[in-house]
Amino acid sequence: MRKAAFTALLLLWVSAPWAQTPFYQGKTVVMVVGTKPGDVYDTYARLLAEHMTRYIPGSPNIIVQNMPGAASLIAANHLYNVAKPDGLTIGAIYPALYLDQLLKKGEVKFDWVKWNWIGSTVKSNHLLYMRSDTPYQSIDDVRKASTPPRCGATGTTSTAYYMPKLFEETLGAKFNIVTGYQAGQEVDLAVERGEVQCRTFTIIAYFAREPFVSWRARGYVRVLVQTGAKRDERLRDVPTIYELMDRYKATDDARRLAKVMLAAGDFGRPIVAPPGVPADRLKILREAFDKAVKDPQFLADAKKRNLEMDPSSGEELALLAKEVMAAPLEVVARMKVLLGG
Repeated sequence: MRKAAFTALLLLWVSAPWAQTPFYQGKTVVMVVGTKPGDVYDTYARLLAEHMTRYIPGSPNIIVQNMPGAASLIAANHLYNVAKPDGLTIGAIYPALYLDQLLKKGEVKFDWVKWNWIGSTVKSNHLLYMRSDTPYQSIDDVRKASTPPRCGATGTTSTAYYMPKLFEETLGAKFNIVTGYQAGQEVDLAVERGEVQCRTFTIIAYFAREPFVSWRARGYVRVLVQTGAKRDERLRDVPTIYELMDRYKATDDARRLAKVMLAAGDFGRPIVAPPGVPADRLKILREAFDKAVKDPQFLADAKKRNLEMDPSSGEELALLAKEVMAAPLEVVARMKVLLGG
């Protein structure tokens, strides 16, 4: 009798959830980052990798694998089609890749809605900077110019490409966009070499790293426009796209287009996993993300690196993905004309 009772207790103990080895124990999670090392996008991903492991049962090793090119489209396609959907490969991709899917571009090998969204560390409003030694001191100057300024970009889904295109449509300002750079740092070097004169990217990055700290100190560039609903406190003299749309009497169609394209800022810096990841592992990753971005040490490390935080959950991003992919056909048609899709 005693032996039977002991056996029953032993079986209960072995089958208890807390007695099982966590799936992630002894394993390595690869975080694919769609840009070069040192980019602010990469810095956010590495910071998250450092801290997120503590909140995953089993504390796996998380390593970053950089896969730059085509505004993170290469990384996204790899993650979606090549990586095993086992919860051991996640990625940091650009937030505007949905634009290429809406345009039905052949190089897109993913479905934006079907990503397993883990979370985003921060929402990202954008700005356009211009070298101060150019004739373009304001958007008015760009509108009136006989020769458009040259802006550098990595690819068509990078902020540096689609934002100037949006400014053309909504503000009547023309830009000559030079693509093909592998990462944002290369565009900044091209600005210093005089190959291009301007770039559009996140306000966060502008205040987070070099060369922008030095550039601001010596007045090397000036900011002409920002995309937030209200002016950033650090850019109080810079008009928003909404102010300028009012000034230049943008059409309702242009405003609807702006709403869809500016949604990329709400995706921010998304972390995703491919479709097919088991639900329990996705839940673990989402919970680990949510806890990590609230961790006091994580926030202290972010502050040391001048990284702002305004996180979104995976559930919030999943809803936003459905919303943008349901864009009206007339808006998509206009976007296709604008972006050359």
